Amino acid sequence: MNAKVDPDSPRGRGSAAAVLPAAEPGAGAGPGNLDRRTILGGAISMVDRDGLRALTMRKLGSYLGVEGMALYRYVPGRDALLDGMVEVVIDELYGDPDVLLSSVDWADYLRRLAHGIRRIALAHPQLFPLIATRPPAAPWVRPPLRSLRWMESFLQNFRDCGFTDRAAVAAYQAFSSFLLGHLLLEVSAQGADIGPMDEPDPGTPQASDLDGYPLLKHLKPLLSENRSAEVFESSLELLVTHLETLGKN
Repeated sequence: MNAKVDPDSPRGRGSAAAVLPAAEPGAGAGPGNLDRRTILGGAISMVDRDGLRALTMRKLGSYLGVEGMALYRYVPGRDALLDGMVEVVIDELYGDPDVLLSSVDWADYLRRLAHGIRRIALAHPQLFPLIATRPPAAPWVRPPLRSLRWMESFLQNFRDCGFTDRAAVAAYQAFSSFLLGHLLLEVSAQGADIGPMDEPDPGTPQASDLDGYPLLKHLKPLLSENRSAEVFESSLELLVTHLETLGKN
């Protein structure tokens, strides 16, 4: 009897993510074919194969068939490389026909978004833990999420649905805590390293870092609040209620 195929897995999605990585490096892009998208595509492919800890500018240069220093013309440093990789992978959400970028039906929006993110996690299990890290431009976000674009669009959609600022932030915190917690355990079971990375302190972000994300700047005081205990208790009560319902059936 054939095992049921997970519909969110690459196999269930036709053996590919919604949007393929930028390039097929490995054979050597060469200096004449080097650009930012090729570099990011190569980094994603390398991490998919070898894991995040194996990624260095020198090794990535070798993977692409160039000197590591040649990469700095397109990505000024490791943080810029990591941010770019996350955005390329998160772009798969925006190319996924089953994900709604915005919707007045916020519950349907959440369900579709959750499955879209799970598809990314299953397509890139070695890379996914990077998504759940603190962005250099907004290290105060709780819980951390490296994609500022994802946060901005999420919060904007909930505001458009009539949520107050505080309610929109609460929705982000509850949803992200549930989703990231579940998916990190899932990719860990596939062999992904979810231990802390030795990242340098991002220091004080420049004001221009968030210029493209006005809502994040506006909601910084709320996004900085540590509401972990409240989110845990409310999530636990929802689980208990669900289990009580199952026990009565």
